Order: sequence, then C-alpha cells, then structure tokens
Amino acid sequence: MDVLGSINDVVLGAGDKLWTWAVLPILIVLGLYFTLRSGVVQLRWLPEMFRTLTDKTPTREDGTPQSVSAFQAFTISAASRVGVGNIAGVGTAIAIGGPGAIFWMWTMAFIGGASSFVESTLGQLFKVKDASGFRGGPAYYMLHGLKSKWMGTLFAGILIVCFPFAFSSLQANTIQATLSSSLGDAPGWLPVAVGLLLAALTALVVFGGVRRIASVTQAVVPAMALIYLLLGLVIVFLNLEQLPAVFASIYTQAFGLNEVVGATFGMILMTGIKRGMFSNEAGLGSAPNAGASAAVTHPVKQGLVQTLGVYFDTFLVCSITAFIILVSGPDLANATRGIGLTQEAIVGTLGPWSNVLLSVIIFLLAFSSILGNYYYGESNIEFISGSPRVLLGYRVLAVLAIFVGSIASADLIWNTADGIMGLMALVNLIAIALLSGLVFRLMRDYTRQRRAGRDPVFTRDLMPDVSGITCWEDEATVTGPVRVPPAR
Repeated sequence: MDVLGSINDVVLGAGDKLWTWAVLPILIVLGLYFTLRSGVVQLRWLPEMFRTLTDKTPTREDGTPQSVSAFQAFTISAASRVGVGNIAGVGTAIAIGGPGAIFWMWTMAFIGGASSFVESTLGQLFKVKDASGFRGGPAYYMLHGLKSKWMGTLFAGILIVCFPFAFSSLQANTIQATLSSSLGDAPGWLPVAVGLLLAALTALVVFGGVRRIASVTQAVVPAMALIYLLLGLVIVFLNLEQLPAVFASIYTQAFGLNEVVGATFGMILMTGIKRGMFSNEAGLGSAPNAGASAAVTHPVKQGLVQTLGVYFDTFLVCSITAFIILVSGPDLANATRGIGLTQEAIVGTLGPWSNVLLSVIIFLLAFSSILGNYYYGESNIEFISGSPRVLLGYRVLAVLAIFVGSIASADLIWNTADGIMGLMALVNLIAIALLSGLVFRLMRDYTRQRRAGRDPVFTRDLMPDVSGITCWEDEATVTGPVRVPPAR
C-alpha cells in the first residue's frame, strides 16, 4: 500500500504541474483569442444554438437519416460531459476553494465555449463517412487538415486509454460505491454483482453501434437533467432565504475576500478553472468526436450545438450542485471532498430517503458517461484500424473495464487519467490553434447565408484551396435528396 501511495503521489504531482503550467494557461489564452476573433460567438449566437439543436436531419435516398441528428450528437457529448464529476467535482472545488471557485468555473465555461465552437466545427469539416453515417474528431482533422497522421494516431491512442477505459471504469466504481453507501451494511458480493450488471447493460447498448448509443442517450440525458434540476430546485426553495447570501459569497470570495476555507486567491482561481474544465471538457478534444457524427448541412451548426453543451454542463448541472451545497450552509472549513459534501447537503435537507434518489441520479449520470466515453473510443479505434476484429476486441475490453472498475481502487486511476487527459488536451490545442482560420472562414460563410435568408448549406467547393475535406460533396448530397411523393 505504501508503494501504491508513493506512486499515486508522484502521478498526482506530475499531473498537477502539467495542468497548472501548460494546459490551463494555453486553454485560457486560446479561449480568449477565439472569443475575440469570433466576435464573442458563444454569446452573440446563443439564439442560433437553440435553433440548430432541433435541425431536421438530412436523409438518404431511401428516406433514412444520413447519420445521428444534431440533438442526438448533443446528447452523446452531454452524456460524456455530465457525469459524477458534476456532483463530486463541484463538491471538491467548493471544499478546496470555497464558493469563489464557482465564479471561476462559470468564467472558464464562458471562455471555453469559444474553444468548443472551434474544435467541433473542425470535427464536422473533416469528418468521414462510415457504415453508420459519419465519424470524426481531432484525430481526423489532424490527419486531413494538418496532414499529420502521427499526431492523429497519438491523440487517438491517448483518448482511448483515458476515456473508455480509465474514466468509464471510474464511473462504474462510483455507481458501486454510492449504492453500497446507500444500503449501509452492504454484503461483500455487492461490488461483483454491480460490476456484472453494469457490464451487461453496457454491452447491450454498445454492441448496437452509434445509433443505439444515440437512442439511449437521447432518452437518458434529458431525464437525468430534469430529475436533478427538480431536486436542486426543491432544495433551493426550502432554503430560499439563503440564496442572496450564496450569490454574494460566490462573487466576493472569488477574489479571496472573506475566504472561509483558508485558500489563497491562486488556489481559488486554479481550483475553479481546473474542476470546470474537467467537467465541461471545452477545448480538450473529446466533444468533437460526438459532434462529427451528426448529419447537418453546415459545419458551424455542430460548433454551435456543442458550445451549448458546455453551457448545459456547467451553467445548469454544475450550478445545481453548487446551489444544493451552498444553500444548506455547510461547514466548509471542515468539509469532506468529493461526493460526500453533496450527499450531506441533500440528506440534511430532504432526509435519509433522498439517498435512494441520489443513487438513481448518480446511476444515470455515470451510466450515460460510460456510453459517451465508449463512443469516443470507438471513433478513434476506427481511425487507427478499420478491422472488424480490432473493433470487436475494443468492445470486449471496454465492457471488461466496466466490471474491473466496479471492484477496483479508484485513486491511482483517477490521477493517472487526469494526467493523460492533460497530454491529450495539449495535442488538441496545438491542432485547433493551427486550423482555427478555417473556422472563421466558415463563420463568415454561415453569416452570409443567414443574412440572405437561407438555411446555411456548406459544400467543399466553397473552400477549393483546402484539401482533405472528404464529405460535403454537393448541395443535394448534403441536404438529402428531394423526395417527390407518388402520384395518387
């Protein structure tokens, strides 16, 4: 145990340095640059985000959808983004940095919205066709946009280790741990039983491909958000008199004024930014894998939809957790980190029965994340190898990781995955910085068509100087054939 503890400390220290001195500064600088260069697209085009979310999906000649819809791609990415980190991560941020950390979490979500727009638009521009419809992501725009296969392969390998294996196994571990806590004196065989059940449920979904994943997340994500939103609103309503003080503490303590947890301004700032980025993943290179799967008529549309996904994660789900904790008046000077702080706030307000409801919510959060993480891995496995045997082997290992995660110790895997995700982010940030000029050209084209009263349609002849665009052949293909109804 001492050896594992020492390894864990080394991994944690290395990961923290990577994020503090490399990833976060680049994320902030690029996010600000994209914000200014795009004319604050993440705010200015907010109404357009909601309009494109419900866009009609282009069809094939037989009338079937070309791929998953814009909304389904949104739910796949939201499924991965919105996980136990929205409960445990926010609790940890408040325990370390106090209420002020939430201000910086909100700030970084707004800045990161521009980075999310850039990376997801690129994911759409350089997507490729497959048997299920479309796939793409950073590995694909590194290959087709930067002509760098080694860079794409490096990114794909890092993502596969990080998301479908490490993070998904940890989501499974959280489901098992929460269920055991809710039952009190849980039997020793419970982790194995939970692991087998989760592995079986995961296999039923993922062996059906992206369309089955999309259909499940389309149902689970809105239900999950609604249940958690209602729970948060009830707790806030029961503590309504505390709400003005909560907002005041978030804003005043953001700059270290009247700090209750003994954190310095630097710690408050870094805690809020880091926890927020781990949660909404803006600029890290994960969401474009989902965004590229959508059938839309212009790449900018998924850039807008995935920006909305950042807001959904942070301004809605993370904020609900923050308000649940803060209106309950916790003792932050002696607060436990992680999910325990949120659990104490819920049970303290609603009573012991709410432990069961929290377990259901955590199951939905974690299981939907498992599905989203799996899809990210599948898209990148197909980038590395198109062999059906390789894909089958990946599916088996991904399901096995769910079972192992349910019975394993989590700390070392969490810290290792955090460090690996930092490397993944660095590779992606370099790529989107180099390719961002294409996104701003696409924005100008989108704006021109909207001003002309058109629903924007992109075809690759609008960028004749850009090679590597394999889809977007012509308008008829992009929008889907016009189907004339048979004569009566």
